Parts: sequence; C-alpha cells; structure tokens
Amino acid sequence: MPDSVLDHHRLLRLLDAGRHLMARLDLDGVLARLLDTARELTGAHYAAIGVLDDDRRTLERFLTSGIEPAAHEAIGDLPRGRGVLGVLIDDPRPLRLPDVGLHPRSFGFPAHHPPMTTFLGVPIVVRGQAWGNLYLTEKEGGEFDEADEEAVVVLAEWAAIAIENARLYEHAESQRARLEQAVEGLEATTAIAQAVGSETDLERVLELIVKRGRALVAARALVLLLREGEELTLAAVAGQVDAGALGSRMPVAGTVAGRVISSSRPERIADVAARLGIADEGFGVIGAETALLVPLHYRGRALGVLAAFDRLGDEPGFADREEGLLRAFAASAATAVATARSVEQERLRHSLRSAEQERRRWARELHDETLQGLAGLQVVLSSGLRQGGEALETTARAAVEQIQTEIANLRALITELRPAALDQLGLAPALESLVERMRAVEGIEVALECLPGDDGRLDPDLETAVYRLVQEALTNVAKHAAAEHARVRVRRTAGGAIELEVSDDGRGFDPRGPADGFGLVGIRERAALLGGTLEVTSTADGTTVVARLPAPPGTPLLRAS
Repeated sequence: MPDSVLDHHRLLRLLDAGRHLMARLDLDGVLARLLDTARELTGAHYAAIGVLDDDRRTLERFLTSGIEPAAHEAIGDLPRGRGVLGVLIDDPRPLRLPDVGLHPRSFGFPAHHPPMTTFLGVPIVVRGQAWGNLYLTEKEGGEFDEADEEAVVVLAEWAAIAIENARLYEHAESQRARLEQAVEGLEATTAIAQAVGSETDLERVLELIVKRGRALVAARALVLLLREGEELTLAAVAGQVDAGALGSRMPVAGTVAGRVISSSRPERIADVAARLGIADEGFGVIGAETALLVPLHYRGRALGVLAAFDRLGDEPGFADREEGLLRAFAASAATAVATARSVEQERLRHSLRSAEQERRRWARELHDETLQGLAGLQVVLSSGLRQGGEALETTARAAVEQIQTEIANLRALITELRPAALDQLGLAPALESLVERMRAVEGIEVALECLPGDDGRLDPDLETAVYRLVQEALTNVAKHAAAEHARVRVRRTAGGAIELEVSDDGRGFDPRGPADGFGLVGIRERAALLGGTLEVTSTADGTTVVARLPAPPGTPLLRAS
C-alpha cells in the first residue's frame, strides 16, 4: 500500500482486527466484532451493517452498535435500504458525507432517532458480489477523512473473508448435522431391521417397534395405531400410557391421525389438548403437552400411525431431528409390520390348506372303508332276514364280525386324528402305537429308537409336531417306497434341538424333482412353521428324512422305547 494514508498505529490495529475476525467462525460473532472494530478505528459513535437480500435490492437484516436497546424500541422498524442507505446498494462504492441530511436522497430520520450528521459507508463484497454495507456515523471531533475511509475499506475486505469463512463453516456444520441425522436414521433403520428381522410374530413385532421408537426419540410415551378399514386400532404402546387403552378404536375421518395417514406427512403438535383432542381420540396418554405423528406406509398402502408424546428432558417438544429419525424408523417399522402380517396370513393359508387336505382324506376313509362296510353289512342282514332259520343265524354271526372290523377301522381313524396316548402318556408311547399299527396294517417292519433321558414330558406343541412329522413320513413310506423295513429315531442334538429321522429301504426317488407326489410338501411346511429345517436324501437303496426342530431350554430328553 505505497500510497496509503494510514499511519503505522492504525495499520497495526487493522492487522490485529483481521486476526480477530479470522478467528471467529460464527457469523453473528464476526459481524458484532466488525462493528466494534470499525467504531474503534474511526472514532464513530454509531455503526451498522446492512445485509442484502438474495436479489441485492433491499436489506433483509440490519445490525447496529452504539444505539441503546430503549432507543431501538422507540425507533421502531429498522431500515430497508431506501434513501442514502440505498445509494450503496445501487452503486457499491465507498461514500463519505459531511452531512447526511443534505444528500439529495436523504429522507430524514424517523421520530426518536438519535441525531446523525457525518456519514461513511463502505460496501462488503464477498466473492465478487455485494453482500452488504458497513455504515458509520457521528465521528468524534469532526468529519470522516480519507484515512478513515481507507481503514474501513481494508476492514471490509477482512470482514468479507471472515464472513465467507463463517458461512462455509455454518454450511459445513449444517451438512454435518444433516449427515449425523441421516446416520442416526440409518442406525435406527438397521436397528429395527435387526430387531424384527428374525421375528414373524406380529404381536412381538409391534412390541419391538414401540419400545425401539420411544427410545430413539426419547419420548415419554409412544403408541402405534393400525388401520383397519375406516378405523384405527391402538395396537401397541410403550412408556407412560394406560395399558387399558389397548384395542381402543377411533375413526380415520376427522382425526389428526387420519389426516397424517391421508397426507403421508408427519405432523408436530405443540398443544396436544387444543389440537389433538387426545381424550376423544383414545391414545391412552394423559397430560401430554406435545406430540409427533408419523405415518406408516408400505408400498403405497397406509398401515397406520406412530405417535410420540413429550420428549424426556427440559423441553417437551419435538424438533426436525426427532421428526427425521422417527420418519426413517417408521419406514422400517412399516416393512416389519407388513412382513409379519404376510407371514401370519400365509400361515393361516397353510393351516387352512392342510386342514382341507385332512378333511378330504377323512372323507375318503369314511367313504371307502366305513361307509362301504356298513353298506355291505346292510346287504348281508337283509339277505338273512329274507331267508330266516339257520341262514339268519349265520348271517348274524358274519354281521357281528363285520361290525367288529368296522369298529376297529373307526378306532384306527380316530387314533390317526388324535391318538389318546399322545395326550395321556406322551410322545414315546404314542409313537410306539403308531409303529405297531404300521407293522400290523402295512406289513412294514419299523424299528423305533428314542434316546434315553428323564421321565419328563416335552412341550405339548413340540410333541404334537414330532408325532405328526413321523406319522406323515411313515405314511409316505407305506404309499410310495415299497419298503420292507423302516427306522424311526428321535433324539436331542448337542445344540439342544430335537432331531427326528425316518429312513427306509425302499426304491427311493429323485429329491431334486417335484416332491408333491411324495407327500413331502406338508412335512416341509410343518417343519418351517416351527422354525425348523428338513433334509431329504434318497437313492435306489432307500430314503432318509431328517427334521430338526428348536426346543425351548430345559426340554427333557425322550425315554428309550
């Protein structure tokens, strides 16, 4: 600066001011420091910064230094960039005036405004574009001179750099906050996916959702409402909620929850009592002040609403961060609910299909065996009645034998439907009876092995499952294998699961081909519904079916048989 009119002392002060401005990373702090430094350098009594709007035509912010708060309040609205202040907007170059009131564009000052005469204005240019203006008035001891102007120009250049740094820092901080929110949302999504990924029971899924969601946004209470037609049902709750409200219903139409569903947008409520009508809508939360409602949508279908109430801490309200987190969480929660419902419906379909197959089998058994036998008995008795005498006696004896046979057939059918031994004595005796019937009826020699253990019973559902799997596997052997020998083994694995194995020496089949004709579909579905696995190996020398079913901890081993 060879032609500079600045003295050594003022240059040092400018360097010091630059260092302090560069050290500030908050924009408001930079502007406050700039105002104080400008007044110190020039001896101005008042200083102000006008920040331009996006169109650079008016001032959207106006910050001052030197004016007392009471004077600010008395003045009223702050300037918008008309009059002399607008000169620097139209022509961003330094402007120095001995008396601002004598300028042609001066509009004068509003009532209660302190008197101002001398004036110095300098534009602040950031990256080649006008960002705002620095205004100074009322210099002590006279007018602003050339040295004042040059000092403020240098200060404005320092300020431009500091403002840009502060803006970049604020942008970076904003980006960091958004990234942190995105990461938290991803973590929430991952957490719910991991928590419910292995769950297919709808009730358990709903419980996990409300507990995880409440912890995620630190809410006093969180409830989940599921849509059923034109109503919403309170399906799950967590936190300070009246558990008796579970199952309560509210209409979709005319409610805030219904509006959230139809709009597919979250809604924050600052006054629950006034806007939510909580007592009427039956959320089961008493005394709530604030709420955040987020829709549950899956593939365009409205499943329901997650509603959080009152954050734990000093401030009960929910902010952008909590809304973003709960929205991300709701996306995973909706997928989990839809999946659990699908599994539940599929289980029901399997159950109905299996029940229908059983009904068809019972109908065939009753028609082909019992009904035909009774019809034959009718023919025999009718013939005997017509003949009379010794023929009637012979017929009666034959009828008694046939009745005994039909009684045995009916008992066998009843046993297949639900063996009494399974309920009264347990799995091992029921399997022994099943094996005996297979030997007597089908002529197949079946060996049964249950590894030794204590005398306790298995879980009833597990006993039924094992019995049915063995029964269906032996039925397949009788129908398809043309085997002479079969073997049944039931044991506990080292990992605690129950393993059953049914093998035969029949002709085998290709397990990679369609299995419908070999009755394996029902076995595979039954094992899958219990969370188990099924393995089938088959060669020309026979077939082996192995099922492994998880058993609850403490389930006793089976007795030898």
